Amino acid sequence: MTKRMVIPVTAGDYQRLSAKRLPRFLSDYIDGGAGEEVSVFRNVSDFSEIRLCQRVMRDVSHIDTRTHLLGHKVEMPLALGPVALAGMYRRRGEAAAARAASACGVPFSLSTMGICPVEEVQAAAGGDSWYQLYMLRDRAIVEAVMARVAEAGVETLVFTVDLPMLGKRYRDDHNGVMAGGVRGRLSKALQLLSRPRWLYDVGIMGKPHDFGNLRGVVKGIHDLDGFKAFIDSQFDPSVTWKDIDWIRERWSGKLVIKGVMCADDARSACDAGADAVVVSNHGGRQLDGVASSISKLPEVVSAAAGRAEILLDGGVRNGTDVVKAVALGASGVLLGRAWAWALAARGEQGVRDLLKVFRNEISNSMALMGVNRIGELGPDNVETRDS
Repeated sequence: MTKRMVIPVTAGDYQRLSAKRLPRFLSDYIDGGAGEEVSVFRNVSDFSEIRLCQRVMRDVSHIDTRTHLLGHKVEMPLALGPVALAGMYRRRGEAAAARAASACGVPFSLSTMGICPVEEVQAAAGGDSWYQLYMLRDRAIVEAVMARVAEAGVETLVFTVDLPMLGKRYRDDHNGVMAGGVRGRLSKALQLLSRPRWLYDVGIMGKPHDFGNLRGVVKGIHDLDGFKAFIDSQFDPSVTWKDIDWIRERWSGKLVIKGVMCADDARSACDAGADAVVVSNHGGRQLDGVASSISKLPEVVSAAAGRAEILLDGGVRNGTDVVKAVALGASGVLLGRAWAWALAARGEQGVRDLLKVFRNEISNSMALMGVNRIGELGPDNVETRDS
């Protein structure tokens, strides 16, 4: 009996397909989190605790999912958030995802730990991508990267603040991602050989395999393992809010601060001049046991008090989740794992198809809630445990 081919529709469909295509260490790198992955689970499950309010007998014949993020018109309230190593999930993965995002009218965010350089991604995105930055111990490297990003025409910098050091990620340890020497190389080599299609598409045809935006900036490193080890050693535990002033002196564009999970930090981010704040626990990849992003959204929205746009990432798996986040005060959301799975499973077309599904789900939810425009969504459209 032949197996029936299932057309992927949901983020979960793409997750299952990506696991069949990727070497295990890459699949687990996308899926995994810190510690026992409690916060990864909560990011998703806490969305189910939010109930939508159905409204009937209202004219919903003109649903409009369009809105604005950071002053730019978008086709729906979301962006593709920064995902490390996306160019290892599919050939030239960041550029492919950027093309998909541009075609669907939403922004794409390039990770510092991306494979494709910013110039390649900007061309793919039609000149409208965001760039995600970490503060490194070597400030000269940070300054050089910001200058390169600005020269490429990027107008929005996403500064990640929740990584003074790497969280403890057991899946990476199990797969030998952090192991050096013969043991680590052998573990990864066996996994690569088990995925011949990936090995040809990405392993052979997707070169160069390095952090494209650090190429030429960091001297003496020429391979992906070397770049990753270098970045991991460069995370700076001494960074404080005062360092935002240093960023601001060198960056004239929009500044998004990502990784805020409480009212005090939200106020500090606004005081530092953030144009937007992302409520995020790094997808549950840093501090296991921390609250879910969606549960902290109302607190951050209240603390920001309109001084900055509020975005959210973590646990967003469908368009209904987007509607819930917007109703609770977010201007929009950043997708992470969902688009990485779609990219790994079906390439650029997979990301396009996933984004179309998200837009249809947003539109459908709005219609059944009696809402025609994104700006009409608010706390009255949802019920939470506290309401």
